Amino acid sequence: MRTIVEKPASGTYGPERPAPTPWYRRPAALPWAWALALCLLYATVAVRRHQLMRTTGYDLGIFEQAVRAYAELRAPVAPLRGEGFNLLGDHFHPLLAALAPLYRLWPSPLTLLLAQSALLALAVVPLARWADRALGRRAAHAVAAAYGLSWGVASAAAFDFHEVTLAVPLLAFSLEALGRRRWRTAVGWAAPLLLVKEDLGLTLAAVGGYVAVRGRADRGALRLGLGTVAAGLLGSFLEIKVLLPALAPTGDYAHGGNLAAAHGSLLGALAHAPLDLLRPETKATTLVLVLAPSALLALRSPLTLIALPTLAWRMASENGFHWGTAFHYSAILMPVVLAGLVDVLGREDNRRTVRASLATVLAVTAVLLPSFPLAQLAQRATWHTTGHLRAARALLDEIPDGATVAASNRLAPQLTSRCTVVLFPTFPVGGRLYAYPREDLPPPTAEWIIHDSEAPEAWPYPPGHWPYPLPQQLAELRAAQREHGYELVARRDGLTLLHRVRAPRTPS
Repeated sequence: MRTIVEKPASGTYGPERPAPTPWYRRPAALPWAWALALCLLYATVAVRRHQLMRTTGYDLGIFEQAVRAYAELRAPVAPLRGEGFNLLGDHFHPLLAALAPLYRLWPSPLTLLLAQSALLALAVVPLARWADRALGRRAAHAVAAAYGLSWGVASAAAFDFHEVTLAVPLLAFSLEALGRRRWRTAVGWAAPLLLVKEDLGLTLAAVGGYVAVRGRADRGALRLGLGTVAAGLLGSFLEIKVLLPALAPTGDYAHGGNLAAAHGSLLGALAHAPLDLLRPETKATTLVLVLAPSALLALRSPLTLIALPTLAWRMASENGFHWGTAFHYSAILMPVVLAGLVDVLGREDNRRTVRASLATVLAVTAVLLPSFPLAQLAQRATWHTTGHLRAARALLDEIPDGATVAASNRLAPQLTSRCTVVLFPTFPVGGRLYAYPREDLPPPTAEWIIHDSEAPEAWPYPPGHWPYPLPQQLAELRAAQREHGYELVARRDGLTLLHRVRAPRTPS
């Protein structure tokens, strides 16, 4: 009798091999999937905002002029800040030149906005990877959502472009390395912060202090930490006291007055800082909101101390914009707070406590979301192109490439990729930061003037016209035609386009 051996259905002998894991379920894919999704989200907000002419000459236009200069192998001179104004004399951010190759390929303000979206999204990778390793897959999703939808990141993504977004992923990767006690890697990621902005040397010093304290049992780590502290402090000191004054047209640090104005000197400001830390109440609100994405749990992590330098100069500043939640100032704090959350929960043995904490974090994220800029995507006005916008684009198209233009603040970044643009009326005057000599403005010299008398969509600025009240702007517009050789080309829907056709009149 013959025995028949049946062949396995799979076509092979022996046990069946397990099916390969789909790419989207592999641990390495989770952080990058979040990064891609967040990049698309931020880019949608930023690009649509630019299309609606809600971006500004101050700041998108200024940074585009600097990156455009780098792309053309010139010093980063920004005419919007003043004639011959080297932007490295305002803030020290030579790492901005890293965007020049991208801008050379695509000379557009959208290059900067998309780069910013990608940089902010990239920071989720180390945070989600660390959370996945320490807490599991579901926790990684929660941490990624808490970071990606946090108000600090949303406020940065929806407001023009700023150099600090270069620092956000660098610090996030450094924090992940600190959490894994990889001290050299942490310092390596944090070291370029010195090239992003002059105050970030203090953040580098804070990273070094953490390494020195947590790794003190290892002599090598202790030396590395102390050396990093010294490098960070010395770097910021040299940038503020030597490099910035040398490059600034005024010969001093342009933003030093923010700390010295109230008490007469920098030392006086620092001495009063404990009293001023929570006054006015906007400061206290911001401090609570900074910690809110972690449901305040980050307070239990020593990693959160790395946020202190940024919080300290903001709360000590006399510039009210630094105290609140608008603009880009809190973006660099979000990775610190979420890293503190992962650090705290990673040391928690009770899984029920971890789950409850993450649920609270997601609840706080959901509650805060409608109050901050990502909610703009759900607003009807975001997707509506008005007749005023169409009229503005038609007039902008009248201006030829390569022309010199004096433009309203919201119109300036629509032109900076193809024209030399200054602000109308001329501001700042004589290279003085935030100087308003309203009675003695110099005459316009640009070939074209384009002005918008309609009050722009305000966020994040207070309502109204800037930098001068509308009556004075209109007076300067009339003077351009009467006295400075400009003729009217077109006037539509509150927009005025002038072209200079003759030399200005000289006093008899």
